[in-house]
Amino acid sequence: MTLAAEWHADSCGDTLPACLIALHARRSAESIARFAETCPERPLVVVLTGTDLYRDILTDASAQRSLDLATHLVVLQDEGPDELSAAHRAKCRVLYQSAPACRSAAAHRDTFDVVLVGHMRAEKDPLTPMRALSLLPVDSRVCLTHIGSALDDAYLRAAQALRARAWPGVRRYVWLENLPHGETRRRIGQSQAMVISSVMEGGANVIIEAVTSGVPVLASRIPGNVGMLGRDYDGYFPPGDAEQLALMLERASRDASFLAQLRQQCGARAPLFAPAREHAEVIKLVAEALQSA
Repeated sequence: MTLAAEWHADSCGDTLPACLIALHARRSAESIARFAETCPERPLVVVLTGTDLYRDILTDASAQRSLDLATHLVVLQDEGPDELSAAHRAKCRVLYQSAPACRSAAAHRDTFDVVLVGHMRAEKDPLTPMRALSLLPVDSRVCLTHIGSALDDAYLRAAQALRARAWPGVRRYVWLENLPHGETRRRIGQSQAMVISSVMEGGANVIIEAVTSGVPVLASRIPGNVGMLGRDYDGYFPPGDAEQLALMLERASRDASFLAQLRQQCGARAPLFAPAREHAEVIKLVAEALQSA
């Protein structure tokens, strides 16, 4: 197996690959087209991300061409196939990513600790949870720890202003900026809940890391999150709705039975995100692709 940012036939010497697995329909479009032309009888697997499913394949000709050229398509959550045409759905499968179980001891504090993970950009909508903090009751125990860089000046100013604000009672907002992955995972495991406020996701790794850490998720109701947590999950709020998120944060902090219900529902999804399952599904995908060639 060879990993590469791009695929060119002349980089393979005399031996062409038996199969190509390409991540991103649009970003890998040139490599996909080259492989399809050079190896027309060999399997070509394209893994679709959130920007592929919910943006690029709607308007970008190169991404649409990648769907046509692929012999197999992969999406990362079970709402993904709904975004495809019938012809493309026929060659698509769901393959969940994974994370090892990581149970951290919860920090003993008087606060209700919630974590938000992700670099600040439009698709992640970090401003909704930021606004929600200002809508909480004065005596709320909610404290949001935000992990991730600000990718433009507007987000930087918003995070700095919130961090500098004098809050009554508990400190509402802690911005840690970038952290190593291991430390981020530890912070997730020590939280009472995680917020994911994205307006576009293909299958967020942070949901997997929260669920496999036993941490319930408060998620925007978008297809990419519903495909990870299930249609009947009780922890959704409307995307962009800071008021509803504030109500849900406060309820989770005060209603132990509600929080336990979310934890139980997340726990029921955890087997989908087991490393052994992902490994077996990848092996099965490649074996079937090679067999069909």
